[in-house]
Amino acid sequence: MFLTKDNQIKWNKIISGAGIVAVLMFFGIVWFDKPLFVWLRDFDCRMWWFFDQIFSAKNWIFVAAVAAVFFCVKKCVKTDCSFLKCANKVKIKVFLRDFFVKTKTSNAFLILYSVLGASLVVAVLKVLIGRARPIFYEALGMTGFFPPSTEWAFNSMPSGHTAVSFAGLVMIGMLAPRFKPLTWMLAILIGFSRVAYGAHWPTDVIFGAFIGMVVADIVKGMLRRS
Repeated sequence: MFLTKDNQIKWNKIISGAGIVAVLMFFGIVWFDKPLFVWLRDFDCRMWWFFDQIFSAKNWIFVAAVAAVFFCVKKCVKTDCSFLKCANKVKIKVFLRDFFVKTKTSNAFLILYSVLGASLVVAVLKVLIGRARPIFYEALGMTGFFPPSTEWAFNSMPSGHTAVSFAGLVMIGMLAPRFKPLTWMLAILIGFSRVAYGAHWPTDVIFGAFIGMVVADIVKGMLRRS
C-alpha cells in the first residue's frame, strides 16, 4: 500500500494516510465510537475468544522468532562452518557479517522485524495515550484518557492484536502475493473481533491497523530496497 514495485517507500502516502486516520480517530472519539461499539458487540461469539488467544503479540513474536531461528539453522547447515574450528577472529567476523547480510532480508526475518516493530510502537503509544478500555463504558458508562498509564485497563489505544496481526499478515501478503486476499481478510477479521469481543473501541482498531501496515511497508522498504 505504501511501497512502489521496487520497494521505495511512499512517504507522501503515509503522511496522507496518517491524516485520514487522525480525522477518523477524532470523529470516532467524539461521535461514532460508542454507537458502533455497541452495535458490533451484538456479534460477539465464542470464536473471538480463540482469536484473542491465538493472535496476541506474544504469539506472533514467538512463531516469527521460531521461524527465523529455523531459517538460520538451515542456512548454517548449508554453509561451510569449518572456520569455527580455528581461532582466526577475522574469519569469524567476516563469516558472521556475511551470514547476517544474507539472512536479514529473508522472509522469516522480515516477518519477525515487522511484528517486533509494530509491537514496540504499540507498547509506547498505549502508555502515552492511556485510553480507558470499553469495559468501563459497559460497566460504568465511563470513557476517557488517563495518560501516562501502564495499566491494562487504560491501554486501549491502539489495539495491539490488530497492529501486530496487520504487520505480520500484510508482510506475508507482500511476500506471497497469491495469498494476499486471504491475509487481508484475516487481518480485517482480527480487527473486527477486537471490537466484537469488547476489548477495544473501533478507533483503537483503525489506529492499530494503520500502524501495522506502515511498519510492514517500512521494514520491507528498508531491507529490500532495489
